[in-house]
Amino acid sequence: MLGLQFETGTSWAEIAKNDLQQILTDHAYAEQKASSNATSLIINYSEETELVQEMALIAIEELEHFKMVHDIMVKRGMTLGRAQKNDYAIHVQSYFPKTKDRLESLIQRLLVAALIEARSCERFKVFADNMKDEELSKFYLDLMTSEANHYVTFLNFARKYQDRKIVDEKWKGLVEYEAAFMKKRGVKAKIHG
Repeated sequence: MLGLQFETGTSWAEIAKNDLQQILTDHAYAEQKASSNATSLIINYSEETELVQEMALIAIEELEHFKMVHDIMVKRGMTLGRAQKNDYAIHVQSYFPKTKDRLESLIQRLLVAALIEARSCERFKVFADNMKDEELSKFYLDLMTSEANHYVTFLNFARKYQDRKIVDEKWKGLVEYEAAFMKKRGVKAKIHG
C-alpha cells in the first residue's frame, strides 16, 4: 500500500484497541506535529507560493484532525495526556544526512513528510478494519483518505523541485530504511509504534 515495503499486522490493531487512551493521545499529538511541520515549511520556504498555499491548507486540516481526535477523547471521558517523544519520526528523519543546501533540505523534508503520511494512512486502515467500535472505525477510514492525499501532495512537491528520477531513488531508499525499522515495531499503542 502506498509503496510501503512493510505491512502492519493485525496484532498492532489489537494492542491499539486495548489502550484507546494511549492511541488517541498519540494520534492527537501526531496531528498537531503534522500541522506544525506544514507551518514550518511555510516559514522556511515562504518564497514558494504554491507550496505555501498548499501547506496552509494542510496545516489547517491537520489541526482540525487534532480537534476531532480531542473531541472523541472528551466525549469518551478521556483527557489529553502529555506529548511523548516520537521515536519513529526521529528515526525516519535520520535517514538523510544533514545539509545546508536549502533545496536538498526541502526535498528531504517533503519525502519524510510523505512517508509519515503514508504510514499513518496504512495504520489507520489496519486500525479501522479491525475495530468493532463503529464510530472509531468510520472515523479512521475517513481520515485515511486525507492522509493518502497528503502523502501524494508531499511526494509531488518533491518531484516538482527536483528531477523525478533522483527523487524516486531517494524515496526508494527511505522506504526501505523505514521498512527495516517497522519490522521491530507494532508492540505499542502508538500510531507509528
